[in-house]
Amino acid sequence: MPAASTSLPRVRASELVGRGWLNTGGRSVTLAELRGKVVVLDFWTFCCINCLHVLDELREVEEQHRDELVIVGVHSPKFEHEADPDALAAAVERYEVRHPVLDDPELVTWGAYTARAWPTLVVIDPEGYIVAQMAGEGHGSAIAALVTDLIAEHSAKGTLHRGSGPYVAPAPASGTLRFPAKALALPSGNLLVADAGHHSLAELAPDGETLVRRIGSGERGLVDGAPDEARFSEPNGLCLVPEDLAASLGYDVVVADTVNHALRGVRLSDGSVFTVAGTGQQFMVGGQENVGGRGSEPLAPYEPGAAVAPLALRLSSPWDVAWSAVRGAFVVAMAGNHTLWEADLLQGSASLLAGTMNEGLEDGPGDSAWFAQTSGVVQSVDADGRADGHLWIADSETSSLRRVELSDGADGTPAATITTVVGQGLFDFGHRDGAAEQALLQHPLGVATLPDGSVVVADTYNGALRRYDPASGEVTTLAKDLAEPSDVLVEVAAGAVHLLVVESAAHRLTRIALPASLAGEVLDGGAHRVARPATDVGAGALRLDVPFAPAPGQKLDDRWGPSTSLQVSATPPGLLLSGAGDGTDLFRDLVINPEVTEGVLHVTAKAASCDEVPLLPNGEPDPDVFPACHVAQQDWGVPVRVVPDGGAELTLPLRG
Repeated sequence: MPAASTSLPRVRASELVGRGWLNTGGRSVTLAELRGKVVVLDFWTFCCINCLHVLDELREVEEQHRDELVIVGVHSPKFEHEADPDALAAAVERYEVRHPVLDDPELVTWGAYTARAWPTLVVIDPEGYIVAQMAGEGHGSAIAALVTDLIAEHSAKGTLHRGSGPYVAPAPASGTLRFPAKALALPSGNLLVADAGHHSLAELAPDGETLVRRIGSGERGLVDGAPDEARFSEPNGLCLVPEDLAASLGYDVVVADTVNHALRGVRLSDGSVFTVAGTGQQFMVGGQENVGGRGSEPLAPYEPGAAVAPLALRLSSPWDVAWSAVRGAFVVAMAGNHTLWEADLLQGSASLLAGTMNEGLEDGPGDSAWFAQTSGVVQSVDADGRADGHLWIADSETSSLRRVELSDGADGTPAATITTVVGQGLFDFGHRDGAAEQALLQHPLGVATLPDGSVVVADTYNGALRRYDPASGEVTTLAKDLAEPSDVLVEVAAGAVHLLVVESAAHRLTRIALPASLAGEVLDGGAHRVARPATDVGAGALRLDVPFAPAPGQKLDDRWGPSTSLQVSATPPGLLLSGAGDGTDLFRDLVINPEVTEGVLHVTAKAASCDEVPLLPNGEPDPDVFPACHVAQQDWGVPVRVVPDGGAELTLPLRG
């Protein structure tokens, strides 16, 4: 294919400007004092699952090169809640960020480095020059290789200064719970809590405070075994296994072990933990080795119903899990690639249920629907409180509540059909009650059902509990001023209804009594849009260029077809007169409609590369060396303004 540009001009890095700093002991950091270090700027926002993946990708290289490398997180918020300095401080603690973080709520430094996507990585050499810019996730190996090369180069030049950086560790926190994520009522009457900040499960007495036991050592990791030996990594969703199935499986609870990219089984009788799905490695969209071991041909495309052995399948940040009697399987909200999966753990098969792995808000049959960080899933009930076999989904990045109608697919009907009941898309959010079609949420993570068939949403970034009533089509507010509620349990006793709320940022469970009518307040806290500066473009021809260069020691991987792909669309669709659609070249000639004044260009790019295999003396590749493969990917939503003197080129570096 014709080559796109792959290099950036040699320019000095811009100063780091923002509201303040975290993880520095209260002092500001300048680029001048970082001279002599390799610096990686990580532009992130704490709602973004891709940004969280990058934090994990960078941990190893950060620890390996503490004396030569300084990673600086530049927090550039998407949602209004993320601009709250207290919320950011909690997120830095929650995700164990062990480097300085610049708070950039006005996107000053974001603009200075022309970032257009979360996440974006910028590499600065020890002399203060930008040497690379990368968007999206999957760049861990590239960063590691580039850092190694820069250390060697500048060590030889005498421009590398080793020694400790500006990071100052925060004071350790204490308490029974630390950023709890989800909760589950056990048959015993106790409560099981996914204690994400402690990388374990906490079993509490019915009062929601007294610790009965802890399952998991508290150390981050993927280890099966006894409760004091097992390890989790930021567990989230919990699902009780049906009693008859539990007897056959040998465990009682399924856990969405998010950062381990795995499902775990827990036997309540002795607290033993088992890995029941996932390899412990992340699924990468377009990846060449997502299934099985080395050299396995991918299941591409991942068609709904294509069954895979659960323990041979790479998952991607499973966030929640629910049992579906209709499907006879556990349904997994796979936040990391914007999908729903189902796992028949008795028969040993897992398959894609719904979602294309594109990020957005599109309804319809499961094989064409789009999600954005599916984060909460629960069985729905009818007006008489009986399970009706369908699901409710909290889709966090589109700030939406969505209904999933399930079937057994026996008569050729779609296994899943998705309908959005609340939510406008990736860029619109707020706290607005009233008719569901105009109501707004802000990054909800949890969902539960009330006895009358209505739905409670843990509206996380609004700090609220919201109720959607399918009978009236109305949304109301049940509770507010909560600390990042991430889940809610409905408790019914003696005709009274209580909600047990997981207040994640307050590290506690809170009970709230509901009135007999289950009604709530009607509030209007306003509507908001993502506050990013628009890119000015001209009407007519627009050249889109997505530079990508393999990391040192890697090459493009075309063993199973083209190694790159590019997908382009627009909101509104009429913004593009031509150029929309899929292709394999990382550039595209677009035509912008002069009659549309503004909109959003949606661009998805992927590139697969593999480590180069050393050659034998005879010039043949060494057959005993299996190259590691890597996938870089990013979804951009680029706001554009169509103006007379707008640009005719748009560059979105995937890795340049």
